Amino acid sequence: MSDFRLLLCTDLDRTLIPNGPQPESVNARLRFSHFCQNPEVSLVYVTGRHQQLVQQAIEEYQLPKPDFVITDVGTKIYQVVDKDWIELPDWEKRISTDWRGKKRQQLEAYLKDVDALERQEETKQNTYKLSYYVPLDVDHHALMQQVNECLQAQNITASLVWSVDEPAQVGLLDILPRSASKLHAIEFLQHHLDLSDKQLLFAGDSGNDLHVLSSHLQSVLVANASPEVRTQAKILSSNQGHVEQLYLAGEKSKDDNGNYASGILQGVCHFMPEFCRLIESRKAK
Repeated sequence: MSDFRLLLCTDLDRTLIPNGPQPESVNARLRFSHFCQNPEVSLVYVTGRHQQLVQQAIEEYQLPKPDFVITDVGTKIYQVVDKDWIELPDWEKRISTDWRGKKRQQLEAYLKDVDALERQEETKQNTYKLSYYVPLDVDHHALMQQVNECLQAQNITASLVWSVDEPAQVGLLDILPRSASKLHAIEFLQHHLDLSDKQLLFAGDSGNDLHVLSSHLQSVLVANASPEVRTQAKILSSNQGHVEQLYLAGEKSKDDNGNYASGILQGVCHFMPEFCRLIESRKAK
């Protein structure tokens, strides 16, 4: 198997999709799409969205068709073959043990007396994902500790993922099996495809990407990320000894502002200069 391969994993909202307030570089998404057409590149969408919302985004924003999709903040993995989305059953088997066979409805009952939790819509839940809205004026650190204590009392091993929906100005709390996260799902797929760390790149922008951005995997934080996330990413990657694995995208020119797809492509060139020529050759056409 050739070493000249890239597993390009990217978040969607405000990472590849330009649905934040910052401007998108002209033709950046088109250049990204052309780059992903190279046979050496396998494209993975890693998102909090569920399958239908990912399909909607692909059509609405004219995104390239992915080879794999990790949805629902890491709780489901699909391989995309033509129009078929084929779920990888071994992943769900792996994460199910953390919840001792219980489903999210049972966890919801355990948390019914926790104030400040507003259950998200049914479409944003799945078997191993329980999601809530939280007002931004709530101390989310204390809230997450309270939630953790409630679940631990039931012998539930959970991962709590906090992020902020900036346009809606509301906090988002996802409760997942401990082994279900964007990072663990990416690593599962990496091993499934027998790829090394040097053949993988992740791109993200928000709090629920920090686990990956501060990990041993090569990662790029797009320039449109909030100052708070930028600061957290630098601190966490430094604390974990992974400073060299994090690239902070930024404005390089009028046509390369580092936001969204522009930032992702910057990350490719930073970590994998051998792939940069493929971006430039597509650009030249």
